Amino acid sequence: MKKSLLALLLLGCTQAQAQEVDITLTLPGGTQYRPYVAVWVEDAQQKSVNTLAVWSKEDDWLKDMRRWWRKAGRYDGGELDAVTSATRKPGQYQLSWDGTDQSGQPVAPGTYIINVEASREHGNRSLVRQRIQLGAEAARYHLKPTEELGDIIISTGAP
Repeated sequence: MKKSLLALLLLGCTQAQAQEVDITLTLPGGTQYRPYVAVWVEDAQQKSVNTLAVWSKEDDWLKDMRRWWRKAGRYDGGELDAVTSATRKPGQYQLSWDGTDQSGQPVAPGTYIINVEASREHGNRSLVRQRIQLGAEAARYHLKPTEELGDIIISTGAP
């Protein structure tokens, strides 16, 4: 009885430490092809922790998002179906990370890297990365537009 109560208390503490990370992603217009986009989280050792979104039309072009493909995409064990959807038209999109890994387990407080990669058929490729601190004070990061990505705002907050 005491062991199961302790386990429940520890689980509650771990989940209470989970911190929401909000990402506002802008896709610019201007070409006839919509970009393929991958948004994922890596730990401080640059190991993939969780893929948050993959927007694609055909699987053949996923390899053009090179970093995501090398770090997470080619190792998909079926989990990506939950975060994969069609390419998006120009506009602003909201994503969030609940502080869990690909299997849904809360991650430890510390340094993580939010990655956003975009590749356009017969176009260019853009990759932006931002280090964040989970379990720290609230912070807001503004990533400047690139060739294939518009403004990106990443906000972290205390649990």
